[in-house]
Amino acid sequence: MGFLIFLGVVVVIAIVLLIQAIFVVQQQKVFIIERFGKFHGIRTAGFHLRIPIVDRIASRISLKVFQIDNSVNTKTMDNVFVDVNISLQYQVNPNKVADAFYQLDNPTQQIVSYIEDAIRSTLPKMNLDDAFSKKDDIASIVQEAVKEEMDRFGYIITKTLVTSLEPDAKIVRAMNEINEAQRKQVAAKSLAEAEKITITVKAEAEKQKMIMRGQAIAGQRNAIIEGLASQVQQLQERGYSIDQVMSILMTNQYFDVLSELAQSTNTNTLMLPSDATAGNNTIGQILTSLQASHANFTQQDVDSAVQSIASRTK
Repeated sequence: MGFLIFLGVVVVIAIVLLIQAIFVVQQQKVFIIERFGKFHGIRTAGFHLRIPIVDRIASRISLKVFQIDNSVNTKTMDNVFVDVNISLQYQVNPNKVADAFYQLDNPTQQIVSYIEDAIRSTLPKMNLDDAFSKKDDIASIVQEAVKEEMDRFGYIITKTLVTSLEPDAKIVRAMNEINEAQRKQVAAKSLAEAEKITITVKAEAEKQKMIMRGQAIAGQRNAIIEGLASQVQQLQERGYSIDQVMSILMTNQYFDVLSELAQSTNTNTLMLPSDATAGNNTIGQILTSLQASHANFTQQDVDSAVQSIASRTK
C-alpha cells in the first residue's frame, strides 16, 4: 500500500515537471532563458523544452514595432519658443535581444531623453520659417542621433516623424497678420496691373478708332476732290471758263448743304438768307452766267439746269 502511494506521488511529480518543461513561444516574441540565474539562451517562436527548476523564463520580449509620441519645448535661432511634436517608432533588434533586456531597464525613457537632446541641439540653429520648411531634415537628424545611441543597447529606430511645430499663440497670430498683409499687397498689385492693362487696351482701341476715322475722312475727302476735279474737267471740256465752273460748283454745294440740313433729324436751327427772293436771285445769276459763258448754250440746257436746281431746293 505504501509503495503504491509512493509510486503515485512520483507519477504526479513527473507529470508536473513534464508540464513545466514544455513551453511554446508565440510569433513575434522571444523568450530569454536563464539557468541558475545566468543567461542561458534565447528561444524563438515554436515548441521548446527546458529543465524544470534549473531553467526559468526570465523575460518574454516582443519584437513588434512600438511608437513613442513626445513633445519638446525649445527655442529657435530667432528667439521663438516652439513645441515640437515628434513620433518615433522602434523595436528590439532580434540579433541583440540579450543586450536589450540586460542593459536597459526603461528603454522608453532613454529614447525620450535622446529625442529631447537631439531636438534642443538642432532647433536653436534654425529660424522659425526654416524649421517649418525643414521638418523632414529635423526628423532625419533626430533619427540618426537616437539610432546611433540605441543601436548599442539592442534597439532599432525604424522611423521618426516631426508631426507638428506649434509656436506660441501670439507668434501664430502675428504670422497670420503678416501673411494677410502680404496677400493684400499682392492683391492690390494685381488689381492695379489689371486696371493698367484695361486702360492701355482702351487707349489702344481709341487710338485705332481715331486712325480708322481719320483714314475714312481722308478717303471721303479724296473721293470728293476727285469728283469735283472730274466735274471741273467735264465743264471745261464743254467750254466753260474756270470762274464759271467755280460758280456752278459753289451753287451746287450750297443747295447740297441745304438739302442735308432739311433731311437731318438732329437739326434744330436752319440758317436761311434774310431776303426771301435770295434763292431765285441765286438761280437767276447762275443761268445768266451760263448763257453768257457759251454761245451754244441752248434753251433746253437752261430748262434742264432749272429743273435740277429746283429739285434740290424742294
